[in-house]
Amino acid sequence: MTETATAGHRAEPTEAVITPVLDVVIPVYNEETDLGVCVRRLHEYLRAGFPFPARITIADNASTDDTMQVARLLADELGDVRVVHLDAKGRGRALRTVWEQSDAQVVAYMDVDLSTDLNALLPLVAPLITGHSDLAIGTRLSASSRVVRGPKREIISRCYNLLLKASLQAHFSDAQCGFKAMRTEVARRLLPLVRDGEWFFDTELLVLAERTGLRIHEVPVDWIDDPDSRVDIVDTARKDLLGIARLGRALATGALPLEELRRAIGREPLVAGVPLGMVGQLVRFAIVGVLSTLAYLLLYLVLQSLIGAQPANFLALLITAVGNTTANRAFTFGVRGVRGAVSHQFQGLVIFGIGLALTSGSLFTLHHWAPDAPVHLELFVLVMANLIATLTRFVGLRWVFRNPADRPAPDAVAPRAQGGLR
Repeated sequence: MTETATAGHRAEPTEAVITPVLDVVIPVYNEETDLGVCVRRLHEYLRAGFPFPARITIADNASTDDTMQVARLLADELGDVRVVHLDAKGRGRALRTVWEQSDAQVVAYMDVDLSTDLNALLPLVAPLITGHSDLAIGTRLSASSRVVRGPKREIISRCYNLLLKASLQAHFSDAQCGFKAMRTEVARRLLPLVRDGEWFFDTELLVLAERTGLRIHEVPVDWIDDPDSRVDIVDTARKDLLGIARLGRALATGALPLEELRRAIGREPLVAGVPLGMVGQLVRFAIVGVLSTLAYLLLYLVLQSLIGAQPANFLALLITAVGNTTANRAFTFGVRGVRGAVSHQFQGLVIFGIGLALTSGSLFTLHHWAPDAPVHLELFVLVMANLIATLTRFVGLRWVFRNPADRPAPDAVAPRAQGGLR
């Protein structure tokens, strides 16, 4: 069957189909020579014992040769094969169009050259069908992967993934392998936020999924490089760097509604009463706390001899409290952008008042019972008081940065097909 997809219109099949569990998309541009071999090989594999009902969707994005005619012939010849035509180029654009409109439980894609061994398809999609994972990717960079390709592409691939880890704190191993899948319900939530329609599409999708707290399953693959690949490496690298910069800015400024996505499609805590991510927050909070305490003690030592113990404690605590709130806001709780920053600092200063009362009260008590107490004893008392204040601060900041009044309602994030956020 053949479908046509244009901007703002949903593609409709020309005849009824059995709803598949898996929809495998093959995005193509001017692939009249290789398309028939690829689709027949994949179709034979899916019919020869693949345990779930599957469909192949050929996504022709603005081919100028006879690719569309070949695709139509394949759809007429083979069962469970359909064709979608787009008037604009871009692999990401083709995938977004088909995935958002698919009626399958799981959507996947693979390159037309079938560089990846098809035996990896079931391990790729099985965790998604069972609900264990949300996305799945093939990786050529695992120690157990078997890969045949030239040193140039190997170096470029590894350098790109190292760049992603350094710039976007990505934890997945291989962003560019043309062998991926995801649950359709997750795709409909994430895809409206993915801006790129070309090669950076995969990276942007994976980074958003990871920041949303979704589970990404990785499958080591056997992969043979296609020597006839027509990818413009220089142009792709340039666009990837621009994409990294754009996505990095969006993450840093809080332009992406990640918290709403977490509430809408994120995974629930394993233990009741222990909020999702709390362990990681404790570790990050402890790091910030240690650095803040060291800065506080240093400031106190400098100021104490100049203005006295109580004023020095007040100023040192005030300065480090502002820095502590700023660092915890971004590093510990992942709140980005200027929205709510003033309110957060004000609430942080209220919590600072509790810490000030604890430390000042401790100093007052010490000086009352030991007026001639040495500086090292003052520091010991202040450290003990700060430990109690730190626990209070963590609880308080969790409330500050998880206050629902500071964030849009979860309904703000919805699939585009339902009129949700783009």
